[in-house]
Amino acid sequence: MKNVCEYFRVLLLVFPLLAFLFASGNATETKTGTPAAKSPEATSEETPPQVKMGLEPKAVEILKAACDRLAAAKTMSFTAVVSYENPSLLGTPLVYATKSEVTLQRPDKLRVITPGDGPATEFYYDGKMMAAYAPAENLLAIAEAPPTIDAALKEAYDLAAIYYPFTDVIVTDPYTDIADGLILAFYIGQSNVIGGTTTDIVAYANDDVFVQIWIGTEDKLPRMLRAVYSNDPAGLRHQMELSEWQLDSVVPEKAFIPANTDTARPIDFVHPNAPFPPGTQHQKASDASQSQGKSK
Repeated sequence: MKNVCEYFRVLLLVFPLLAFLFASGNATETKTGTPAAKSPEATSEETPPQVKMGLEPKAVEILKAACDRLAAAKTMSFTAVVSYENPSLLGTPLVYATKSEVTLQRPDKLRVITPGDGPATEFYYDGKMMAAYAPAENLLAIAEAPPTIDAALKEAYDLAAIYYPFTDVIVTDPYTDIADGLILAFYIGQSNVIGGTTTDIVAYANDDVFVQIWIGTEDKLPRMLRAVYSNDPAGLRHQMELSEWQLDSVVPEKAFIPANTDTARPIDFVHPNAPFPPGTQHQKASDASQSQGKSK
């Protein structure tokens, strides 16, 4: 706090001095009517530096080491805090965040508990079935599932638009997903701030997204990622912080099965925007609502 006060005290002294000098300069220019001549260096247009696309070996080595560490883990748990920007009516973006507690056991078990922000959700996969549960509404959707985590994640997205930003962290071969279409990778440096440990900072990109990642120097675990998508004209930023890592710990089998299958209200495992089945009360109500909207 003392440093902050000193900083503002200096500003209070400097700003009047700058204002005086600026006013004096304007007055001199007004008197003479001839502004000072600019040097050739100042008038010449500066050529922006050329960015050379390529894969820096050190950056690739760090990415591969992190991916190998993740792929080798038999079990894994971590907490993911995802924040993303959305444009506001003022034009400047607002930030929203979600928190997910992730547990998996390769090759065929996954649990994702998301308490907020937004509606709380739970996802379970045990190699045979996958379940999506909404605790506040006590709604449970169950569907048959393929035999691997990778395939189950794709099936969940195709059937019900369920997607997790940390998917690249938990798939069987994380580096294959990163290397697909990779056009740029370079090493930035180290940080002692992110994740409470020393991290190596790497930037990488393909034609769709530019990512900056912080990876633990010693344990090779990702601590934070920031992404900007190339097709987003606003350049909104997406950030994911990963913490509370536990690898190869014992996870009970019941962790991947919802506990309230007997008391929850069953619903279909479908896309949230899917049309209601013909003849149902929801479908009739939807048709009536659309008819009223057209008649207005």
